[in-house]
Amino acid sequence: METILSSHSLHPILNPKASISKNLLLPSQQPRPASLFLSKPITCTPKKPTSQSVKPSLAEPRNWFVHAQQGLAALAISLALNFSPVLYTGNAIASEFDVINEGPPKESYVVDDANVLSRVTKSDLKRLLSDLESRKNFHINFITVRKLTSKADAFEYADQVLERWYPTLEEGSNKGIVVLVTSQKEGAVTGGPAFVQAVGENILDATVTENLPVLATEEKYNEAVYSTAKRLVAAIDGLPDPGGPQVKDNKRESNFKSREETEEKRGQFSLVVGGLLVIAFVVPMAQYYAYVSKK
Repeated sequence: METILSSHSLHPILNPKASISKNLLLPSQQPRPASLFLSKPITCTPKKPTSQSVKPSLAEPRNWFVHAQQGLAALAISLALNFSPVLYTGNAIASEFDVINEGPPKESYVVDDANVLSRVTKSDLKRLLSDLESRKNFHINFITVRKLTSKADAFEYADQVLERWYPTLEEGSNKGIVVLVTSQKEGAVTGGPAFVQAVGENILDATVTENLPVLATEEKYNEAVYSTAKRLVAAIDGLPDPGGPQVKDNKRESNFKSREETEEKRGQFSLVVGGLLVIAFVVPMAQYYAYVSKK
C-alpha cells in the first residue's frame, strides 16, 4: 500500500519553515488550510469597471460648474465695486480739500472749482491781476467752491487757504485770497498784513457785503468776481472806489387794504345796502297804496 504524504502532514522537524512561520504569526494571521482555498472556484472579475468609466465623465461637468460659480462670484464682486456708492471717509472727497492740497494756481489767478466762471472772465482777471502784480507786487487769488463742509463760513476757509498756501509771513504778507461759495451765496476776502493795509478795511468790508453776496444771490458769478477784483485793484492803486452793485428793492406791494381804507369802504357799503333796503320796501308799498286809492 502506498501512502501519499503532503507537506502539511509532515512532522514539524521535517518541515521547519512551516513550523517557524506558524509560531511567529498570530492566530488571526495564520494561513488557512489549503483545502478552503481549493474548494472555491477561482474567478477573475474586474473591479467595478463601470465606476471607472463613469468617473471621468462626471468630473468634467463638476469642474465646469465650479469654474462657472467662480466666474459669477468674480463678476458680482466687480459689479459691486463699480456701482456701489463711495463711502465718506474723514477727509472727504470734497472739492474744498482738493483746492487746499493742490496749492495756488501757477499759470492763472483763479481756481474755479465751482465751474461758474466763463473763459472771458478768467482771461480778464488774469490780465488785470498780472498787471497789478507787475506794478505793485501784490498777488490776489480768486477761488470758487460749491459748498463748504469743513468750515463754518467763507472767512474761516479763506484764512485756512492763506495759511496752507503761504505758511510764512514773508510769503503771505502781500498775498490776497478771495473766496466765493455759490451754494451759500457768500464770499470772503483775506490776506497778509501788507495786502490788508493797502486795500483798507472799508473796501474789504464793502466787497464782502456788496459785490460778492448781492451778485451771487442773482447768480451773476462772473460779475461778482470781476467787480470785486476791480474794486480791490483800485484801492491798492489809490484810485476812487468804483462802488458796488445797486441793491434792487424787491419789496412787493401788499394786496391788503389798510385799516383806514377798510373803514371807509365799510361806511360806503353800509350806505349802499341801506339805500337798497329802503328802495326794496318803499317802492312796493307806494305802488300798493296807489293801486288801492284808485279803487
